[in-house]
Amino acid sequence: MSVKSKEDVLELARSVIQQEMDALCNLKASINDTFYEAVTTIYQSRGKVIITGMGKSAIIGQKMVATLNSTGTTSVFMHAADAAHGDLGVIDKEDVVIILSKSGETEEIKALIPMIRSIEVPTIAVVGVKASFLDRKADISLHIPTQEEADPHNLAPTSSTTSQLALGDALAIALLDYRGFTREQFATLHPGGNLGKKLLLKVSDLSSHNELPWISIDAPLNDIIVEMTSKRLGVAAVTDSELKILGIITDGDLRRMLNKNPNPETVTAGQIMSIHPKSIQSDEKAIKALEVMRQHSISQLLVTDQQGKYCGVLHIHDLIREGLI
Repeated sequence: MSVKSKEDVLELARSVIQQEMDALCNLKASINDTFYEAVTTIYQSRGKVIITGMGKSAIIGQKMVATLNSTGTTSVFMHAADAAHGDLGVIDKEDVVIILSKSGETEEIKALIPMIRSIEVPTIAVVGVKASFLDRKADISLHIPTQEEADPHNLAPTSSTTSQLALGDALAIALLDYRGFTREQFATLHPGGNLGKKLLLKVSDLSSHNELPWISIDAPLNDIIVEMTSKRLGVAAVTDSELKILGIITDGDLRRMLNKNPNPETVTAGQIMSIHPKSIQSDEKAIKALEVMRQHSISQLLVTDQQGKYCGVLHIHDLIREGLI
């Protein structure tokens, strides 16, 4: 076995990437009215998208399904080899079927097409060879103009699967745009992801887990310290009897008061508090709370309900814990 030099390995890697880039450039140039026809056929269908293929094309098909599902186009993967063994039942009459094959002559694909035809659903081919069996039999044929793979023997699916992947992404994003699919809709399909949290997580989802530190305006210093210490949020809201916010006392307010006041035992909450504290409604998005905190360089926000009554505290640590920072 020959040992390759570092330069040889790096040059080969660059060559592979360049060949795949060239394949994508050729794919870009091949996009025409047929692509638009494929997008509108999928958009106008009332059913789902069924994607099928064999070998490496099947793997690309599974990724296409994942991308379509996450961008608002309901899709299902059906392995071409399993279609004749019951999986064909996944296809409904209102569906669209996308068939991936580089050669367009794979035996399983050739056997599958008559079965799909019997269900009378539109078929879209993603195929590498023009005039192949699949190219001729599909209702719409999207051509992958990849002549050579990136491996030295022109055998391993590389450039062709990269092109299939890119075309699948192009279909998904075109459909996303066609549907007017929003960030909020994307977030509902990705509730566990960072974007989902940013767009869906509400202030109340976090503040409801915290204690509710509050004191009256005439509360003495000892009561203030006990309330802030027991609730462990470094803050206490000053409210009236109906929980209308009058002010806020933070750890910083206490320190400044103790430095300035020689008789702290006579101090009441009304003398220490900062008036007009920053607050946010409980049904606002948590990401907005973060924006307010950053804008005013603060680490806590008082939370109010829709009637404006004090109902909680949101701490910046709550946002950090959820991965929003």
